[in-house]
Amino acid sequence: MGSIIRIIVGIPIAAIVTVLLFNIMRILIIPDSVEIEEGGDQLRISINDEVAEVEARRRDTTIEDVDQIDPPPPPPQIERQAAEQPTEGLDTIVGQIPEFEAPQLASDNVSFSVSDRDAQPLVRIEPSYPPRAAERGLEGTCAVRFDVTPDGTPTNITILNCSSSMFERASIRAVERWRYQPRIQDGVPIARRGVETEFVFQLAE
Repeated sequence: MGSIIRIIVGIPIAAIVTVLLFNIMRILIIPDSVEIEEGGDQLRISINDEVAEVEARRRDTTIEDVDQIDPPPPPPQIERQAAEQPTEGLDTIVGQIPEFEAPQLASDNVSFSVSDRDAQPLVRIEPSYPPRAAERGLEGTCAVRFDVTPDGTPTNITILNCSSSMFERASIRAVERWRYQPRIQDGVPIARRGVETEFVFQLAE
């Protein structure tokens, strides 16, 4: 019951307050009337439609005036002095030129032969340690023999002596990847036979 009375009394009061606030805001927003002064003198701009003629000065030039111009003087000539030729001989000035006997080149006396040499290794790759031998802690050596072709490739690889058969395949595969300078005889590369080498298989500590 009390809340209904509050609502009945509060609505008129709220309406009155709203109307008062609206009037106050309208008074603040609308400025005072400002009288607009009448404009001053009007600015007049006049444009002259007539085009004023501009007199240009002309200078009459004739062909006779051009002919009267004097040409520039020619440049002075420079006298060239001729070089005097030496009266003394060349051997007196720089000394006597020694005389040399011309060398005699005969095909029988000149030799272009290349010295002979044996096969020389260019690329040598160590064999891989066999995994089974490494697991067992096995160490040893393996000796192989092979030939070198004229193009420097090892061939005919054979096992001479191996402490274990586990090292044979690793040794052969290593030699197959080697490369040599071929043997030279009378300037011609030839095959080199019976090259021997030994591999040592040892585990790192």
